[in-house]
Amino acid sequence: MIIQKTENSRISTFDPNNFSFGNTFIDHMIICEYENGKWGDVKLVPYGPLAFTPAMMGVNYGQACFEGMKAYKDKDGQVFLFRPEKNFERINKSAKRLAMPEITEEMFLDGLKALVDMDREWIPYGEGLSLYIRPLIFATEEALKARIADKYMFAIVATPAKSYYSEPVSVKISDHYSRAANGGVGFAKAAGNYAASFYPTQLAIEEGYEQIIWTDDATHEYFEESGTMNIFVRINDTIYTPPTSEKILDGVTRDSFIQLARRRGIEVKVEPIAVKAVIEAQKNGTLKEVWGVGTAVVTTVFQALGYAGDKLELPKLSDEESYAVTLKNDLVDLQSNLSEDPFGWRVLVERNVLETV
Repeated sequence: MIIQKTENSRISTFDPNNFSFGNTFIDHMIICEYENGKWGDVKLVPYGPLAFTPAMMGVNYGQACFEGMKAYKDKDGQVFLFRPEKNFERINKSAKRLAMPEITEEMFLDGLKALVDMDREWIPYGEGLSLYIRPLIFATEEALKARIADKYMFAIVATPAKSYYSEPVSVKISDHYSRAANGGVGFAKAAGNYAASFYPTQLAIEEGYEQIIWTDDATHEYFEESGTMNIFVRINDTIYTPPTSEKILDGVTRDSFIQLARRRGIEVKVEPIAVKAVIEAQKNGTLKEVWGVGTAVVTTVFQALGYAGDKLELPKLSDEESYAVTLKNDLVDLQSNLSEDPFGWRVLVERNVLETV
């Protein structure tokens, strides 16, 4: 690994009690370039702009994918990653679907650990605080030709993070727009998936909702995801979540929630969720909770569902009654080293890791 440490650290300007998530970047980043059929050296360099042109193929033809993950700091200043091997597997799954070169585990994990160790002072400590990390791969070849590119970049950037949604939100069940289709790229974290979701979401916002629940493209009769999150539904004391597929992202937080729930003895059914079944459960009083999960948000509880012109209120549960809140707390405690880790999910980032990579 080639290391170029910044001479102008901005850490003194960072206020962990007052910062903008997604716009505040740490001092360094990881970059690695692909050319002539192979990846070059991984470089840890000062964070900053890179030289590209509007003819860059990733911009024109959409060969771009990314991951979302976090690093956490405990009360003793130790830093942990959470299930990074899952993100490594998924970024290569996305890259393959978009006809981009896969990266090596060494590039990914060593790059992550080096970056997090170098800028560990940027990781805020406290409830709801973490470092959000964005690994990404994108085409960099300068050519206006609709074909697979010959040049790419792998990069990792990061921003301090805090709680995303602090209050329950209202969501509209989509009856026209879909996030993905069979045979498409819904299972990949392709950049274009997110661009295509913005317009329908904006329409839902204009109707008074904060987010949208995506339904299947063929019939709009089944839940798939919500916004950029996997979705969970609790009817009575059973949790339901749709199975992953070509259309549904294999979320790390989703899988963690399932395993944590089952460890608590909560019944979890991974099966299609019919819109009509959820609406019927809301009307007969058996629908207890609906929520979304994802890396950035961890958990977002829904307070109302928009369907067929009606706004259907959901029960207001206490934190103790809520499976969503209980499982969120279980997950955050595990991630932050406040509880035991029976799954082996926590990965310690050793100090001075740069001396070994």
